Amino acid sequence: MSLFSSSHFGLPRLKPLSSKRSHIVSVLDIGSTKVVCMIGRLTPREESQVLPNRTHNIEIIGIGHQRSRGIKTGVIADLDALENVVRLSVDAAERMAGLTVDSLIVNVSAGRLGSDIYTATIDLGGQEVEANDLKKVLAAACQQSLRQERAVLHSLATGYSLDGERGIRDPLAMFGDALGVDMHVVTAERAALRNLELCINRAHLSVEGMVATPYASGLAALVDDEVELGCAAIDMGGGTTTISVFAEGKLVHTDAVSLGGHHVTTDLARGLSTRIEDAERLKVVHASALANSSEERELISIPPIGEDERDQPTQVPKALVSRIVKARIEETLELIRDRIQRSGFSPIVGKRVVLTGGASQLTGLPDVARRILARNVRIGRPMGVSGLPTAAKGPAFSTAVGLMIYPQVADMETHAAGSGLLSSLGGNNSRIGRVGQWLKESF
Repeated sequence: MSLFSSSHFGLPRLKPLSSKRSHIVSVLDIGSTKVVCMIGRLTPREESQVLPNRTHNIEIIGIGHQRSRGIKTGVIADLDALENVVRLSVDAAERMAGLTVDSLIVNVSAGRLGSDIYTATIDLGGQEVEANDLKKVLAAACQQSLRQERAVLHSLATGYSLDGERGIRDPLAMFGDALGVDMHVVTAERAALRNLELCINRAHLSVEGMVATPYASGLAALVDDEVELGCAAIDMGGGTTTISVFAEGKLVHTDAVSLGGHHVTTDLARGLSTRIEDAERLKVVHASALANSSEERELISIPPIGEDERDQPTQVPKALVSRIVKARIEETLELIRDRIQRSGFSPIVGKRVVLTGGASQLTGLPDVARRILARNVRIGRPMGVSGLPTAAKGPAFSTAVGLMIYPQVADMETHAAGSGLLSSLGGNNSRIGRVGQWLKESF
């Protein structure tokens, strides 16, 4: 039975990891291109200079991935098809790990992700800030974010203020008259989350936690200096491109656009009159986001679309393929640039952008991104994880690895009593009620 099968649909909250114990964590990355299940063993680690915020070492002991079906631009289009792919991915990971999975941490790309800052202030009357005051001001900010049709995925205090002085990281034991907090809240439409949960339940699994895709990919692809100083992670997937902005160690903004690698493929299929799978192969083998004069003379063979044996492949200059690709990539990057500009977080991002996700592997992409975004760009691969097969070490697996890292940072979040399990789960006698009670005590 799922932890959140009530009609109110409160999201499950992850239990904080014990820094003394090992844990087995299972995650599911549902994307437009592929569905990935990973099972990892998290063992406590010593504090170190490398990735200092990580409390555990992650070793992947099982992985299974399948070509995605039933998902279109991040949204579930066919429950049966997706359920089948989820089962196959989980089965493969279970076989490799030699254990059975019953609940998973899943990513959320659908449901029109929202990213808002809420501010709350409480009166201190000149007294010292106590733990209870922090709880009170955080609860006041969380309360503002509650919406009937949207569910809270993440809520992170991004900074405190005392008597109007902003930028205070930890006001505990300081004196003042008014304590304020800025809370970054990421939400998604409840209906989309319900459908996601339904699909996973139908595969006889339950959802342990839900994580916004941009948050997960940022956690995997950014180094601590980037997270601290301010940086944007741009995850270019098959159906969607998501943006996450980090600063002072926290996620401060997210956004998503419904453009990705699949759009490049369909442009090629249309422009060259060839099948989708042939267009995908052309993109991987021949395409570049940069125009090159020598490509005008180089011809490549385009397989015909029909089944007729007499249809001959056509020859086109390689430059034509690159022109089609370049137009779509530039459009996507311009859209991202404008979104970052409009969000007001452009100064925080500064000069640092990390590209990740499967579509970021296109030849010449970093150069085009540097020009359009006018920032330093690097390709981000998932970091700090052992046991990944070579095929899964690239940027296409950042979200899945980020979901694995997430339990280590889940305790940075604060949730209002009405936003999580507690609002939706009956009395304290049921198993679910007891979980609710335990959550009340844990957070």
